Amino acid sequence: MPGRRRAQIAFSDSAAKQLENLTDEHQIHALDRALVAISVDPEIGEPIPGDTTHPELLQYADEIERVRVLYFVTALRTVVVVAYIEA
Repeated sequence: MPGRRRAQIAFSDSAAKQLENLTDEHQIHALDRALVAISVDPEIGEPIPGDTTHPELLQYADEIERVRVLYFVTALRTVVVVAYIEA
């Protein structure tokens, strides 16, 4: 029985711009690890309180890597990253 496929990751324009400006190896590594975790389990994030829009915005935070990713999941299971925040 094959395993479940990872979700595809896409970036909003603003998130893509943030990525272009990343130069620190630790930040890049931390973001990569967070994106892998999210792609394996897109529901890993917590809903952002007070957000009633659809699609629902989620936030994934990793305190060890000191990274936070804001994203939403499309109906086709694509994860769209809205922003990356160094915690």
